[in-house]
Amino acid sequence: MAKPELSSPAVKASRWTARRLATLAMLIALSTVGANLKIPSITGTPAFDSFPGFLGALILGPADGALIASLGHLLTAFTAGFPLTLPLHLVIAAGMAAVVALFALFYPFSPWLGIAAGIALNGLLLPALFIPLPGFGKAFFLAMVVPLLIASALNIVLAATAFTSLRRVFPTSYAACRGKGEGK
Repeated sequence: MAKPELSSPAVKASRWTARRLATLAMLIALSTVGANLKIPSITGTPAFDSFPGFLGALILGPADGALIASLGHLLTAFTAGFPLTLPLHLVIAAGMAAVVALFALFYPFSPWLGIAAGIALNGLLLPALFIPLPGFGKAFFLAMVVPLLIASALNIVLAATAFTSLRRVFPTSYAACRGKGEGK
């Protein structure tokens, strides 16, 4: 029996390339560093942990960016001692993942739309989800909205700026290919 050729169309190229894994690892490590660069707030969790997630979403795609951002939030919450409890921080990490994925989907159509949507979703919508929860309410929202808006704007603008500079290094990035209509 003959062995199939590696170059045959039946053999699909793996998505888990060395370059992709190295980029993913580098961005998760950068998220760990960012988790320690905090923006003052009552919880101590707004930080520069999501910048690598937003950047990863533009380079690698929404799923990888969501993974990086959710891990980044959990690392930040860990360094702050999980001030809102682990279950709530898991919910926030899922919310961060969704925001980063939506940012990656909007950005190729219009970078300004992606940036505005990311800031609004992360800085306004996510803390607003705590309003109906007992013990949080409007007071928690009002205390967190300014630090989260500042953190969101800084992280997202930093990611968009870095992506603009790195576009030549990652010519087949998710956002670059989507912008040309070639998406992965």
